Amino acid sequence: MSFYNSLSGLQASQTDMSVISHNLANVATTGFKKSRTDFADVMASSVAVDPTKMVGSGVVVKGNRQQFGEGNLTTTSSSLDLAISGDGFFTVKTSGNASATAYTRNGSFQIDPQRNIVDAQGSYLQVYPVDAEGNVTATGADGLTPVKLPDSSGIPVATKSVTLGVNLSPTGAVSTKTFDRADPSTFNNSTATTIYDATGNAQTMTSYFVRTKASTDTDPTSNWSVYTYVGDQPMKTGGSTAPTQLTFTSGKLTSPTGATTFDAYVPAGSASNQTLKLDLTGSTQLSSVFSVGTRSQDGKATGQLAGVTVDTNGVLTASFSNGDTKKLGKVALANFTDPAGLKQLGNSYWSATGISGNAKMGAANENGYGNMMSGTLEGSNVDITEELVALIAAQRNFQANAKALDTQSQISQTIFNIRS
Repeated sequence: MSFYNSLSGLQASQTDMSVISHNLANVATTGFKKSRTDFADVMASSVAVDPTKMVGSGVVVKGNRQQFGEGNLTTTSSSLDLAISGDGFFTVKTSGNASATAYTRNGSFQIDPQRNIVDAQGSYLQVYPVDAEGNVTATGADGLTPVKLPDSSGIPVATKSVTLGVNLSPTGAVSTKTFDRADPSTFNNSTATTIYDATGNAQTMTSYFVRTKASTDTDPTSNWSVYTYVGDQPMKTGGSTAPTQLTFTSGKLTSPTGATTFDAYVPAGSASNQTLKLDLTGSTQLSSVFSVGTRSQDGKATGQLAGVTVDTNGVLTASFSNGDTKKLGKVALANFTDPAGLKQLGNSYWSATGISGNAKMGAANENGYGNMMSGTLEGSNVDITEELVALIAAQRNFQANAKALDTQSQISQTIFNIRS
């Protein structure tokens, strides 16, 4: 029986060393969770045996128990590198025909050529659908959906209104020449504003400022003419290309008191008419330097995807080159009654078992779930020093059992020699 005792010790020590070696091999694996070998002694006896005379029958490996302590968090430069500070697992759907649900702590996600958010294995990150405000519209396992990024922000918007607040110099010279936008000597200042047509193409609206009357000691009013062009087209009012007239009194704009509405026009490269208003009521004549204080317009180009962010609640938001944003979904998290009972699948994946219990779905910062950290990855929870010490101890155990086995062999050989 002693041979089998030592053999069981050798086998248990070998298993222990294999588990420790696996831990050490994955010390740099994102989201990896180490395991620990649990042992139990073996007692073979019957009820008639005196308990004071019972002799053990070796050792058995009860199991390899996973340790789900949190690993170190490392900051990265990618907003799609996600970590969970606290409890929870990311939920992914594996790719291919045999698609299955898996759970992971490895939050290293990226955008694939089809604009899906996937992990390194091509599995799809699962989220809850949300409305424009980021509120979840479907919950539970049945509400999960992958994330597909839009390539644009949708329909462009033609510019209908421009607000321009400028400061004109009170010492500017009064022009005596006929305005010609090709001749800078015929106007005092100019400024260009980017606007958009109905197809999202950028157009340039240029405003030219010509001083026509200076104020005097007896007359504090000062007049300016503003000529407006979109591309090479002069903007018209009532069919006339006459400029917009500005009147200042002691530096304050007194006329006009509202926006100028131009006639409909067809921008270059566009097939449809559009209207335009120019609001100059925020303009002043207070200092000697021409400047633009305010400039805004209500048009919008078709925006291209510029980036994706994830907040601490797990809401993914796409941003676009035209300034638009769009809520894409809320990252779904799973939790389990006994995470140590999860089945390891490799690639830092786990699946639910009867021991772990079914996944309880939720989201970051809800009861029982940690918060989401973007631009962060959770490393392995393996402590190299601790594992090396354990490996030495396991090796010593193996050597001790091997020595015991060798001793039993020598004793047996001695007995055989005596009998012969």
